[in-house]
Amino acid sequence: MKLNTVLLSGLVAILLSCPAAAQTAKKEIHNKEFNWTIVIPEGFESVTAEEWARLENKGADAIEKTYGEKVENRAKTIFVFRSNRLHYLESNYQSYDVKEDGDYPESVKNVNDILYGTFEAQLPNAKLDSAFSTEVISGLTFQRFKIAITLPNKMVLNVWMYSRLFGKKDFSINIMAVDKEKERLLLEAWRNSKFGKQ
Repeated sequence: MKLNTVLLSGLVAILLSCPAAAQTAKKEIHNKEFNWTIVIPEGFESVTAEEWARLENKGADAIEKTYGEKVENRAKTIFVFRSNRLHYLESNYQSYDVKEDGDYPESVKNVNDILYGTFEAQLPNAKLDSAFSTEVISGLTFQRFKIAITLPNKMVLNVWMYSRLFGKKDFSINIMAVDKEKERLLLEAWRNSKFGKQ
C-alpha cells in the first residue's frame, strides 16, 4: 500500500507517548528543495531522524493492523519538531507522478480516508470529527485535512495536514496539538511561511 507518510505522523502523535522536549529559541529554516522558509516557534525541539523513523514504524504498524496491507513509506523527511508530548510540526515530501499515481486531489482524499479509518479502528472510544478543504499559503493552494480526536478523558487532539504537488514532488506539512496556544503558534508559523519562485 503506497501511502503518504502524513498518515504515519498523524498516528504517531496520538498512539505513542514521547518524553518532553527541552525549551528552545525560535529557529528559521530554509528548504532549498521547495525554496521554502519557515520560522519554528520558540519551545520546539528537533526530533532526530532515528527517533522519527522508530515512531513512523509504529504508526505504519497501526495502519497495517487496520487494513491488513503493507505500508510502503517513500517519503523523505524535511524536519520534525516537537514540544512536550503530542505537539508536533513535521514536513516531508515524496515523488508523485500523476501518470503512475493517479489524480492528486483524489489520492490525497484517499489517504485522508485511510487515516480517519485507522484512528476509528485503533481508538474505538474516541469521537472523531474531520473536514477536507483547501487553503492558500504564500499564494499557493494546498489541500487541507483537519481531524479533531476527542478522547474519553475529554482531551482533544487536533491534527492538521496540508499537501501540495510541486511538479513531481508531493509536499506535506503536518501539525498535531492538544494545547490551543501551541496549536495557534504552529498554524501561525506555517501560514506565515514563504515559498519563493519554483
